[in-house]
Amino acid sequence: MKQTRSTIITCAITGSIHTPSMSPYLPVSEEEIVKQAVGAAQAGAAVLHLHVRDPDTGKPSADPELFLRVVKKIEAQTDAVLSITTGGSAKMSVEERLEAPALIGPELCSLNLGTMNFALHSMAEKPREWKHDWEKPFLTSTKDGFFKNTFNDMERIIKDLDGRFGTRFEFEAYDVGHLYSLAHLLDRGIVTSKPFVQFVMGILGGIGADADSLMLMKDTATRLFGNDIEWSVLPGGRVQMPLCTMAAVMGGNIRVGLEDNLWLGPGELAQTNAQQVRKIAGILAELHQPTASAAEARQRLGIRAGS
Repeated sequence: MKQTRSTIITCAITGSIHTPSMSPYLPVSEEEIVKQAVGAAQAGAAVLHLHVRDPDTGKPSADPELFLRVVKKIEAQTDAVLSITTGGSAKMSVEERLEAPALIGPELCSLNLGTMNFALHSMAEKPREWKHDWEKPFLTSTKDGFFKNTFNDMERIIKDLDGRFGTRFEFEAYDVGHLYSLAHLLDRGIVTSKPFVQFVMGILGGIGADADSLMLMKDTATRLFGNDIEWSVLPGGRVQMPLCTMAAVMGGNIRVGLEDNLWLGPGELAQTNAQQVRKIAGILAELHQPTASAAEARQRLGIRAGS
């Protein structure tokens, strides 16, 4: 009998989409991010996807020294693969987004596969008590903005980080066209290794978060890249657990975390990232679906020794 392929669980700890007024449990300070990241790894996450925030306001930050401190503290407590954002937020320049990875020399980074409308303005429409002056304008401004990730930006990031550090990438595809962009980068020899593709689903401006869309993304990726690629799904909001379960059964990998979804279940805010990791790991255990260790994730993602 063929052994079931294990599932790599990634946990995205804080991100740059949600704001502190949306949940008191969103990690903001250096200590909170480190504690929640280590907890997620202990709960079963093989990969930890990291952003940082201004500790006083909770605003997304590109501070490279803060990133470095967070990474060093997490590395001292877990062997999880650390994936550093090169996306940051749509408000940051490419130069800002590259500062931290250039200082850290990470083994894995996220990489957005295209310029797009990255619309968060509807999140500002829900009545709430705003803790900070920046939050509502930050969200509403996305109605008239876009997230810049040109082919020149992508090529620059790949050549810089892969060339200097041997960094591997979590290629974030927000729509079907982004998969063709990755195929172009492969055809041109910009990307030289087997890709790790993350299907980002549920952002307004990208593909929807539903079963048909997941099948479309998987079928397109298989047609373009073959059957042996590593792929993962990142569903935003309430469909996080159902679509992660579907992806794992299909042979894919999964991402959970407070960057993507603040809730544990209907009407119940997740108090930690570890809660979401434990929940999906428990679902997979009930399905007799094994989860991958950090060492296995490194081997399957082609992370070079010493990177």
